[in-house]
Amino acid sequence: MEMPMEPTQRLMEAVRIGNIDTLIGLDPYLLEPIDQVQFADTPLHVAASRGLTSFAIKIMSLKPSLARKLNPEGFSPLDLALRNGYVDTVRKFVRYDCDLIRVQGKERITPLHYAVKTDDTDLLAAFLQACPQSINDLTIQDENAVHISVKNKRYRAFRVLVGWLQRMDSLEILDSVDEKGNTLLHTAASTNQPKACSLSLSLSLSPSPSLLPSLPPCKVNLGK
Repeated sequence: MEMPMEPTQRLMEAVRIGNIDTLIGLDPYLLEPIDQVQFADTPLHVAASRGLTSFAIKIMSLKPSLARKLNPEGFSPLDLALRNGYVDTVRKFVRYDCDLIRVQGKERITPLHYAVKTDDTDLLAAFLQACPQSINDLTIQDENAVHISVKNKRYRAFRVLVGWLQRMDSLEILDSVDEKGNTLLHTAASTNQPKACSLSLSLSLSPSPSLLPSLPPCKVNLGK
């Protein structure tokens, strides 16, 4: 005779097969013990990683705090949807709560940072539009999104970010330094990225004269 499953087991089984009907009338306190664990693979993480959008949104409605919880690998549910390519799930998550873009995971990397690293300019633009403040978030190495774009040679993402900063009149962010004291221009020059150097200089990023001799040579075309 088959033993009946415990409520939590029923929930996880429902996630596994994507049966949203199981959540109807579910006691939200069932999710409380899971929420007390600092790092956990919650039903929301599982649903997000499989692109079960409606199921995931229902879980968030029952227990919103789960959307900010990290799993043992340091990823939030939005991180997992993003890294597994479930763009519709990502967009629905952001529509539900735009501040999820700012949830810092492993090494304090946010979904915005990941969009920059992968040069996904469509999602990057959507994230900036939904949550403008997310551009200020720093990784564990004190790198903002612009630092990450140049460090990873993601010029398309760099252009999107610079355009956004111009629009928001926040170009001072480009003068910030990472934990090693490197500015955007230092990084672009040291990795020989002429277009990034050119755009940086055209925006009047002015390093201290004392720093200029220390910048590696970088071929910059300042013409049209």
